[in-house]
Amino acid sequence: MDFMRWLVELFNWYIPVAGGGLLMREVVGNIFGLASALGGMRRKVWAWPIGIIGNVILLTVFLSSLFGGADTANLLGQAGRQIMFITVSVYGWVQWRRAKAERAGDTTAIAPQWAGLKARIGIVAAMVIGTLALTPLFTALGSYEPVWADAWTFVGSLIATYGMARGWVEFWLVWVAVDVVGVPLLFSAGYYASAFMYMFYGAFTLVGFFVWVHAKANEKPEVETVMPDPTVRVP
Repeated sequence: MDFMRWLVELFNWYIPVAGGGLLMREVVGNIFGLASALGGMRRKVWAWPIGIIGNVILLTVFLSSLFGGADTANLLGQAGRQIMFITVSVYGWVQWRRAKAERAGDTTAIAPQWAGLKARIGIVAAMVIGTLALTPLFTALGSYEPVWADAWTFVGSLIATYGMARGWVEFWLVWVAVDVVGVPLLFSAGYYASAFMYMFYGAFTLVGFFVWVHAKANEKPEVETVMPDPTVRVP
């Protein structure tokens, strides 16, 4: 019984801050998220399973009322994006493991590539249409206002995670668009640890973008085997 009480107290551990508090598992979940982002910037396969652990932890945070936090707001988009992250991260994990196996001797999992004009248009269209489509649904489910911002972060996170799995350089810029909307939303909802982490992510994603641009520019092309011309005599 004492052990169970200790687990409950650990699960609901708050750090007092300015008359309020930070939920410790929110902090821990974001630390895993940061570690995953660092691994992603370095194109390491382990970025995916580390991120999944953080997603599971943060899922319990954004559905706080289901876990005893009656005074905290439910952000259905934020909660839903954790489930989405887990699903897409499994896909990304498989893709990067497969790519890494094909890049024998290379320490990185994938070679960055530009998505191209058609994919860029599709990304913008998907973010706008997806936000418009999900806002009424999240509103009906009782998500925190402004609901469109919750929907925007959900859709953008889905696209960015898929782009990372594909190795598109542009996925970093999608994260910037997510952070610009997500930071004020999280502050207003009282999720301060996540809000501050999103602020850091905003700067980090810009760094990640330029790191991948540099990696793309310096990526060695595949060596093509040139067959000798049988009509040319070698002296």
